[in-house]
Amino acid sequence: MAHVLVIDDSSTMREIVSNFLSQNGFDVVQATDGRHGLEQLSKDPSIKLVLTDVNMPNMDGLTMAEKIRNEQGNKSVHIVMLTTEDNPVMRDRGRSIGVTGWIVKPFRGEAVLGPFRKFCGL
Repeated sequence: MAHVLVIDDSSTMREIVSNFLSQNGFDVVQATDGRHGLEQLSKDPSIKLVLTDVNMPNMDGLTMAEKIRNEQGNKSVHIVMLTTEDNPVMRDRGRSIGVTGWIVKPFRGEAVLGPFRKFCGL
């Protein structure tokens, strides 16, 4: 089963996304912010996709993505931002970090199943 890490400070959003992915064959781990996400990713090297919000307390999603790529040296995990932010400057920063994709909320699960399955080797 493909491992996906869902990170959002909103428990409602985490549950919506996690439940949808679980119902569609993904093994989901959750985190409440970027710091917690880094911990989860460190504990589980089988995670192939990180789906994260940008704006969160303690550590935002873009900073976390930088740490995944630069400090942890993890270039293989796919990182997709799921956010209300549609700012071109933020998107450019994400691209320069190595963010794989950018989805503006609301989450439309059916539209991303194909790419997510590909990212996870399903």
